[in-house]
Amino acid sequence: MARIDPAGTRDAIATGRRASGITLLDGGTGRELMRIGAPFRQPEWSALALIEAPEFVSRVHRAYVEAGAEVITTNSYAVVPFHIGKQRFATDGARLAALAGQLARAVADAAPRPVRVAGSLPPICGSYRADWFDPDLVRPILEVLVEGLEPSIDHWQAETLSAIAEAQLVRDVLGRDSRPLWLSFTLADEHASSGLALLRSGEPVGAAVSAAVRLGAAAVLFNCSQPEVMGAAVDRAREVLMAAGLAGEDGIAVGVYANAFAPQRADAEANSGLSAIRADLTPNGYRTWVEDWLARGATIVGGCCGIGPEHIRVMREALGR
Repeated sequence: MARIDPAGTRDAIATGRRASGITLLDGGTGRELMRIGAPFRQPEWSALALIEAPEFVSRVHRAYVEAGAEVITTNSYAVVPFHIGKQRFATDGARLAALAGQLARAVADAAPRPVRVAGSLPPICGSYRADWFDPDLVRPILEVLVEGLEPSIDHWQAETLSAIAEAQLVRDVLGRDSRPLWLSFTLADEHASSGLALLRSGEPVGAAVSAAVRLGAAAVLFNCSQPEVMGAAVDRAREVLMAAGLAGEDGIAVGVYANAFAPQRADAEANSGLSAIRADLTPNGYRTWVEDWLARGATIVGGCCGIGPEHIRVMREALGR
């Protein structure tokens, strides 16, 4: 793998691009924790390893760095009352968020090349459920996560957003924090065959991208949806950004990190159970989709649930690194 000139690379990656034009993310955390034998069960999901055996979290981060990831994501997605319970969050939420940041930071700092840390800000009320979003409930929980992660991260990554309102609240909670904000939306899988690009709330992707522009996002991404719906979203995002004069090298980056789930019901809730993984999304099978997104203009690629270090390694090789 080619070594990267560290001068300026960290800042370039934080804004969604690097010297070669493509930024390589990590993959999913929960499934990888389960695969390597970490403590794992519902409802705690990926937070259980953070609680009981954090060394496994570090192992996952290192595996992604070794595979070629240039950005690793804090294991804070499940550090919410929805997963760990209201009482545990009240007593341990701040500590666990801080620990998630510290573990990722330590692995990034020990890496043999520049690696950034993305501070994961999850959908607080439940993944895929825009109808459960309650800003009065979400705000104090987000504030705890932000405070815990803040010392360790290079950019904020609000992910699996089902509705524009979720992104707006994240920006409000971050306030004057000057670090780049990446907004990542999850899409309605059921429209894969129609070519429509809609959030799970039913809002059009174009409106979400326009909101990302208004909120000052450095990157707009699409995650935790099937590969089949991502291409249309990338196309629409590029159209909106080009119309706004923000699609160039100094504009807003577009990224994709899909999941490997079998088709989900429209009322599905991410991580409510152990979803089946598609047999066709092998590392090389997933690479085909990644190449399509890059051809459409995406400059950030990685993986979500079910996409592991072996996928990231193949993506790295495809990028010639």
